Amino acid sequence: MSAEPMIPAPLDNPVFGHIRETVDRLGVEAYVVGGFVRDYYLRRPSTDIDVVVVGDGVAVAEDLGRKLRAKVSIFKTFGTAMLRWQGTEVEFVGARRESYSHDSRKPQVEPGTLEDDKRRRDFTINAMAWSLNSATFGRLVDPFDGMYDLEECTIRTPCDPDITFSDDPLRMMRAIRFASQLGFDIYDETFEAIRRNRERISIVSRERIIVELNKIVASPVPSIGFELLELTGLLELIFPEMHRLSGVERRGSHAHKDNFKHTLKVLDNVALRSEDLWLRWAAVLHDIAKPLTKAYDPHIGWTFHQHEVVGSKMIPQIFRRMKLPMNEHMRFVQKLVFLHLRPIILSEDMVTDSAVRRLLFEAGDDVESLMTLCEADITSGIDAKVKRYMANFELVRRKMRDLEERDRIRNFQPPITGDIIMSTYDLSPCSIIGEIKDRIKNAILDGEIPNEYDAAYAMMQRLAEEFGLSEK
Repeated sequence: MSAEPMIPAPLDNPVFGHIRETVDRLGVEAYVVGGFVRDYYLRRPSTDIDVVVVGDGVAVAEDLGRKLRAKVSIFKTFGTAMLRWQGTEVEFVGARRESYSHDSRKPQVEPGTLEDDKRRRDFTINAMAWSLNSATFGRLVDPFDGMYDLEECTIRTPCDPDITFSDDPLRMMRAIRFASQLGFDIYDETFEAIRRNRERISIVSRERIIVELNKIVASPVPSIGFELLELTGLLELIFPEMHRLSGVERRGSHAHKDNFKHTLKVLDNVALRSEDLWLRWAAVLHDIAKPLTKAYDPHIGWTFHQHEVVGSKMIPQIFRRMKLPMNEHMRFVQKLVFLHLRPIILSEDMVTDSAVRRLLFEAGDDVESLMTLCEADITSGIDAKVKRYMANFELVRRKMRDLEERDRIRNFQPPITGDIIMSTYDLSPCSIIGEIKDRIKNAILDGEIPNEYDAAYAMMQRLAEEFGLSEK
C-alpha cells in the first residue's frame, strides 16, 4: 500500500480545511498558487495566499464567507474576492486565459482551465500549486518544472519568454527583482528575451516600475539587481542617471574608477549594515552627479569637484520623475548626498572641534546614518588605506560623542531668536537680524562662546553696538 503524500505544513492553517469542504460541496477544483507555494520550499515567510478556482472564484469566496461569517471584499474590475478570517487573508480568483494588445499590459480576460491559468504565470517558480480538494489535498501541481528551477536557483518563464515579456513588460523587472531577492540566475534564453524586449518597458507606469526597483534596493545583495538592469539595457531606460555612472575614461596614465561599480559596492556595504530603504537610496545616489562634474586636470588627473552639491540638487527631480515620495524621505537622501564627503574630509585632516560641531549641527539626528554611508563609501582594495580611514572615522565619532555631551549641538537652535532681537531693539524684519543670528550661531559652532543664553545675549549686545542699535 503506497504512503499518503505529505501535506505541506502551511496547509495546516484551518482556513484551508474550510476551503476544502466548500469546494468539495460546490463540486469545483481549487488550488493555492504562486508565492505562497514557492516561499514554503524556499523556507521564506509568506502571508500572500492566492487561491485559483476552476470556475467562479468569487462565488466560492462568498459561500465560504457566509459559512465562516467572515468579511468578503469583491473587486469586480479584477474578478477577484478577498476573504478575511481570524487574521488570515485569502484572495480568490477564477482560472483564466489572458490575451494582450500591443500597446497595453492590461489583458483581455476570459474563463480558462488550470493549464491556461498556469501558462499566464510569469515564471516557473510561481506556476506551482497545491490542490485543495479532498481527494488530492496538498498534492503539488508543477507543470513547468518549477521545483527543478528552485533547486537550480533559476528564473525561467513557463512559455516563450518573448511573448511573456512583450505581453507584460513589467515581468522583466520582476525577473530581475526575484534574481536580486533570491540570489538566483536568470536562464540564458529568458535573459536574452529581456534584452530583446527592453524597449517595451515604456508602456509600464513609473509607479509600477518603482515598486520593483524599491524591492531591488531592499534586497540582500542589491548590486545583483542593478548589474542585471545594466546588462539587459533596462537601466538606461528607467534610470539614465545611474547608467551614466558606468565606464572608465583614460587620458595618458590617468584613469578614474568605474563609478557605477563603486556605487554598487557602496550600496552592498550599506546593505550589510542597515535595512533602511532610504539610507540605501542615499548610497545609490551619493555620486550621481559625477558624470556632470567630471573634469580632467593634466597635473592631478580626473576630478569631480562639487559633485555632492550638484548631486543634492538633482535629488528632487530624480524623485519626482521616478515617483519616489517627495517628503521627508527625499529630504533625508538629499541631506546625506550633500554631506557625504564631510566626514571623509574630516578623517583626512586634523579633526577640529569647530568642524565636528558644524557636522553635528548640519546632520542633526541623521548623523549616524551619514557615518554609516561614509564608512560604506571606503571601497579601496588596499587594506592599510581602509584601516586608516576606519580608525580616523572612529576618532571623528569619539569627538562627536564628546562634543554632543558637552555642547548639545545636534539640532540646536541659537539661544537668541529673531523675535528677541526685534523686541529688544524695536526692529522690523530686516537683514541685520539675520546677520546677528548667523554670527551668534557661527560663534557657538566655532567654540568662541558656549551654547548658552547669557553668553549669546552678551554677544547680541556687542553686535548691536557695531550696527548702531540701541535698546528700546
